[in-house]
Amino acid sequence: MTPRRSSPPVPVSSRLPDFPWDHLTAYAARARTHADGIVDLSVGTPVDPTPEVARRALADAADSPGYPLTVGRPATRQACIDWLARRFGVTGLGLDAVLPVIGSKELIASMPGHLGIGAGDLIAYPELAYPTYEVGAVLAGARAVATDSLTSLGPEVPRLLWINSPSNPTGRVLPPDHLRKVVAWCRERGTLLVSDECYLEMSWHTPSEAAPVSVLHPDICGGSHEGILAVHSLSKRSNLAGYRCAFVAGDAAVVGELLAVRKNLGLQMPGPQQVAMAAALDDDTHVEEQRARYARRRTALRSALETAGFRIDHSEASLYLWATRDEDCWETVAALAELGILVAPGSFYGRAGARHVRVAFTATDERVAAACRRLEA
Repeated sequence: MTPRRSSPPVPVSSRLPDFPWDHLTAYAARARTHADGIVDLSVGTPVDPTPEVARRALADAADSPGYPLTVGRPATRQACIDWLARRFGVTGLGLDAVLPVIGSKELIASMPGHLGIGAGDLIAYPELAYPTYEVGAVLAGARAVATDSLTSLGPEVPRLLWINSPSNPTGRVLPPDHLRKVVAWCRERGTLLVSDECYLEMSWHTPSEAAPVSVLHPDICGGSHEGILAVHSLSKRSNLAGYRCAFVAGDAAVVGELLAVRKNLGLQMPGPQQVAMAAALDDDTHVEEQRARYARRRTALRSALETAGFRIDHSEASLYLWATRDEDCWETVAALAELGILVAPGSFYGRAGARHVRVAFTATDERVAAACRRLEA
């Protein structure tokens, strides 16, 4: 009998959305032809030095011959707890409710699969959102829906609901009353609520605007973390993107489930990075210094964009300006590329962003100044 040929496996990559930044290649090439060089404001990668407190801690911990534990060092987890309490008033967390992870993007993309969410399940996330929320749903085989209106889901109950405040890309901050309503809605339905809070310390709100608050704050969650997780990263606050330092905190039972799966996969934050992470979380001085740098760049870019006819929406927090000239976002991308300035089209973050661009102020002072001169000319 002739052996039956099996069908080749369908590549996982074929199920994923296109990697957005691949579509910017031609515009980046155009921007690089500018006589004074490109000003890349399309990504939020830090460009300023990693703080000395973290570098020194990393160097001191460099002799690290043994395997680290997936659960993380107790001192690192305690530093996470202390930081959340000191900076954001979060109380009631124990060591079993915190898990260091290898960058927040890896966690976001893998969380649905690690929690057993899959075919037939629904994952909801904001209409304008970081693309990795959708990627995580696709990888797990779950359905994904982008919505800012929970009532639009009708009788459907998502297994997991992502929120993101301050928002990437818009910089929008969700007010406390809204967060309380979302917590109540999820608890009534048994939906896991995961709050992406990576920009919580990067706020530029005015006295009349709401300050960012963690979903783990007792005034939001009622003093219980049941059914709630918060994701935090040191990439932005401490210029540690290259160290891949992040953590998740909240419901100890859910954190324990993530730990059990991740132990089997060998997902361990390297020991030296854990020491550096704890040192960075214990130090607030470098964060205030970095915030001051970003505040200056933000003010300069906002003024220049408004001079050039842009309107800035939201943008009260995060490291971006959500800008529009009420035209298709790709027209704006093309026009700015002619000036040697590269920005991200709002459509990268959902259909609702089709008439905006996201402008990062993570470039150096010199490059930001160059962009401002071109915009104001």
